[in-house]
Amino acid sequence: MPDAISVAACHKASHSMAPVLAINKLNEGFTVQRANKEDLPEILAIYNQSIAGKQATANLTPVSCEERQDWFDEHVNSATRPIYIVRAVEELEVVGTEGEAQTVSSIVAWGSFSDLYARPAYHISTEISIYLHQNYHGQGLGSLLTRWMLTQAPSLGIHNVVALIFAHNQPSLGLFRKLGFEQWGYMPKVCDMQGFIADVVMLGKAVIAANNAK
Repeated sequence: MPDAISVAACHKASHSMAPVLAINKLNEGFTVQRANKEDLPEILAIYNQSIAGKQATANLTPVSCEERQDWFDEHVNSATRPIYIVRAVEELEVVGTEGEAQTVSSIVAWGSFSDLYARPAYHISTEISIYLHQNYHGQGLGSLLTRWMLTQAPSLGIHNVVALIFAHNQPSLGLFRKLGFEQWGYMPKVCDMQGFIADVVMLGKAVIAANNAK
């Protein structure tokens, strides 16, 4: 399960109750829904797991809830730039009753749509990010979540989805290319990873055809 991050360190005082958010099935094993204000500790636990491998993010040291609170609040309060969280569905045998009951786990993956560039005309294009708990790598969950997010994009007013991926991150490049992403750009030697210099590949996919754009 995700590494512990102090909930107190992430708590932001609020007198309002969290809204009830729709829960969707990715498949029989996983559910997906928008993140709510209580989810930041688990989201950052997964994010921080990815830092040491220097493949998924340009952050070089773990980030704290305080550092990411504004980023998180912007997403949670946005109608068009959500964070989605994935939980595993677990079957529990119920003693004294027939059949099994289902429960959901802690967060095992998350994905977000973010502004590609902070200028109004770019509102039709977004950057996608996907992070998985280390215990769920290699199970097809990244593909499952990405596919689902692509189906949601048009309803968010998104026409183009962009993924910025390190050139040495071959698994992620392979995943997005299998999902129909094409290379839209290449930025050589743009990241100092403290040990090597990394190139970044821009992959993109149009989710709304130009002639259907409003």
